Amino acid sequence: MKNYKLLTPGPLTTTDSVKEVMMFDYCTWDDDYKVITQQIRKNLLNLAHVSEDEYTAVLMQGSGTFGVESVISSVIPEDGTLLLLSNGAYGERIAKMCDYHKISCIHITQDYDKTPDAKKAEEALKSHPEITHVAMIHSETTSGILNDIKSIGELADKYGKIFIVDAMSSFAGVDIPMKDWHISFLISSANKCIQGVPGFSFIIANRQLLLESKGRARSLSLDLYDQWAGMEKDGKWRYTSPTHVVRAFAQAMKELEEEGGIPARHARYQHNMDTLVKNFEELGFRLYVDKSWQGPIIATFLYPEGKQIDFKDMYAYIKERGYAIYPGKLTDMDTFRIGVIGEIYEEDIQKLTDIMKSYLETLN
Repeated sequence: MKNYKLLTPGPLTTTDSVKEVMMFDYCTWDDDYKVITQQIRKNLLNLAHVSEDEYTAVLMQGSGTFGVESVISSVIPEDGTLLLLSNGAYGERIAKMCDYHKISCIHITQDYDKTPDAKKAEEALKSHPEITHVAMIHSETTSGILNDIKSIGELADKYGKIFIVDAMSSFAGVDIPMKDWHISFLISSANKCIQGVPGFSFIIANRQLLLESKGRARSLSLDLYDQWAGMEKDGKWRYTSPTHVVRAFAQAMKELEEEGGIPARHARYQHNMDTLVKNFEELGFRLYVDKSWQGPIIATFLYPEGKQIDFKDMYAYIKERGYAIYPGKLTDMDTFRIGVIGEIYEEDIQKLTDIMKSYLETLN
């Protein structure tokens, strides 16, 4: 099978050194392995600019959605109400979680190419005193938009609400000072900007609020408090953990530090995105979202006017030449998406541009 690089929002292209460490088989009960888990938890707090006194980290088996559902179904009490601000498929997925777990949810939707309206959020907070929690997506990869979680965090703090952020595709690629932005629970995944491989999600939580959630969980396997309580003792996961993935993540965290931490990684991703947008605009593609809202993770492009493009045909053409891109996630218009995170550099963006230019020429 021909190898290719992933221009997606995760899973993403990893380094050879991250792949290599997965050749070792760890026992889940082994002290060496539990030390790795504990070090990961500590390092995650450092990346979020929070202390162990006030915050803690929990690793949860499964994809990022498992981590989000763990928080939603574990920390909101039976008499609680969630204010959900969404502008894409991943915010809407949280609404589905609320439906499944019968959690009261006030859902304010926004057009996919716009950010959630802080004024509407404040109106809801004023008129619905029963709201206990506020949730939103940071990097909404449906469109590529980067939402303003800082402003919503300030609102949540002003009205005394608990703020939950899905930072799946942004954490460690965009700097997020959790405490300063009034975030109580943040969820991300191993296979995103830290550049590990798929297999677990992680939650950075306000320690006191996590303690208060004991007994609230609506699921056994996704019980956030119980997962934390066992892990807090000695690093042991409650149920079988993805040992190879955990080891790969530890290596990926080391490589993030070697690159220069979040500032350096963000700069690389941003440069990739700037180069991509500039090059593709010259080819006749337009961004779906306004440039001022475009994040450094993934971009959604509209097809050029007058071009009849079949995504599967375009995908196969690009893949054969070394890269995999993403289909659009919008239902009302023809789009496709390109991610710039992972082990991707400017030379990859330039190569992709040449491939796309060549593909467009075949249409003529």
